[in-house]
Amino acid sequence: MSRRAWPSWDLSNAERVLVAGATGYIGRAVVRELVAQGYQTVVLVRRLVADPIVQACLAGAELRTADVCDSASLRKALRGEHFDVVVSCIASRGGGPADARRVDRDANLNLLEKARACGAHFILLSAICVQKPKLAFQHAKLEFEQLLRESGLRYTIVRPTAYFKSLAGQVERVKRGKRFLVFGDGALTACKPISEADLARFMVRCIEDPAFHDTVAPVGGPGPAMTPREQGEMLFELLGMRPRFRSVPPSLLLRIARLLDIIGLVSRSARDRAEFARIGHYYATESMLLWDESVGRYDVGATPEWGQDTLRDFYQRVLAEGMAGQELGAAAVFDKS
Repeated sequence: MSRRAWPSWDLSNAERVLVAGATGYIGRAVVRELVAQGYQTVVLVRRLVADPIVQACLAGAELRTADVCDSASLRKALRGEHFDVVVSCIASRGGGPADARRVDRDANLNLLEKARACGAHFILLSAICVQKPKLAFQHAKLEFEQLLRESGLRYTIVRPTAYFKSLAGQVERVKRGKRFLVFGDGALTACKPISEADLARFMVRCIEDPAFHDTVAPVGGPGPAMTPREQGEMLFELLGMRPRFRSVPPSLLLRIARLLDIIGLVSRSARDRAEFARIGHYYATESMLLWDESVGRYDVGATPEWGQDTLRDFYQRVLAEGMAGQELGAAAVFDKS
């Protein structure tokens, strides 16, 4: 899949779409795109939305309060209503084993139950990193992917590469004159990052385009693939600063994980932090590109490209406007203080 023009579709009989995970980084962009394209959009939220940025993204959609991890709460909120499409953008926050199973697998199963009752098309936001599963959240995602494929419903499993947001964690520290942190030499990995807007357009296109029905759809942004060092060099260039890097050995994260595993014998929070350290090591050593199992390597050329937003454009925007709406929260790896 290379960059392509998006055809226009007749939405005179607009489908009803249910979106879970609508307040998240990608979910709110999906809702905004659905509403813009004329879909009747119902979104699930856990509580009243107070953030004005999120409120603006959800404008035009109908909000329902429900906990997707609680099947009874979900049934009560939806009252047996019909939906043509169910879109799941939910994901566990920290990636700990218990949370991953509760959200990435079981909560999606609750949504699948609703989709089955409607015969709905189920669109799942997954991740390209499940190609080489080593972590609890990856296995939980893959378990649900398999159950979805076996459900008999029309499905689309979207596996995006890195988000722009995930590459924004060092913008503020570099602006303050600190070094850009890289693992190893900064060229251990590469990705074709995709913006939230382009990914949202892609996911909404999966509703109508038969090419994306009953398939797993990996997707990246417009190339070329970039290493962390190249990302840092771009950021320094845009700031008019001389590039300065500091190398961190990826093995440090594994040593931290082993120490936390010992503490984790008596502490669940330590076990979760150990898993987060392993997640950090995974992203420090594995590319977010299409994996070619036949040759045992990532294939840059085969990694699909979609959309038009570039990382350079994104960096220019956050340098000019700040990081509002791009906060990493639990996904932060580098200290931004």
